[in-house]
Amino acid sequence: MAAELPGAEWQRCAVHFQRNVLSHVPAASMAEVAEDLSAIFKVRRGKTAETLAEEFVSLYEKNYPKAISVFEAGIEDALTYLRYPGSQHARIRSTNMLERLFKEVKRRTRVVGVFPNETSAATLATEIALRSSEEWALRRYLTMEALEAVGKPNPQLSRH
Repeated sequence: MAAELPGAEWQRCAVHFQRNVLSHVPAASMAEVAEDLSAIFKVRRGKTAETLAEEFVSLYEKNYPKAISVFEAGIEDALTYLRYPGSQHARIRSTNMLERLFKEVKRRTRVVGVFPNETSAATLATEIALRSSEEWALRRYLTMEALEAVGKPNPQLSRH
């Protein structure tokens, strides 16, 4: 990604990250671990999230080493959104917007069924993406003024 979008920060979907961590926890303990894990993503400050993440690791590292390994490998990317204004958190911490776009492309390509060539499939997918882009531009999914007011986001989380 760094080559295609230099200077862009990576935000891992918080929901998918939590699912990845929990996939390494036995079903009997999942509710308790999930509650502690989701608490990390309910806070609005980076320092608080870091503290909760450290507590999560120390609490579960002995019983669920694989889950903690996955957690430690991805928590920094899953908390990138905390470096931005709080008004933007709900929209940038998940990939819901992209997932919805991909679902629409899949739905529309199934309707067509068989494409005569790869170019025709790419043309349809591009048209769907362009229409979505126009809709998003009108809805103002993200408030750019809030981001511009901050300038470059203040790192509340330390890079490990």
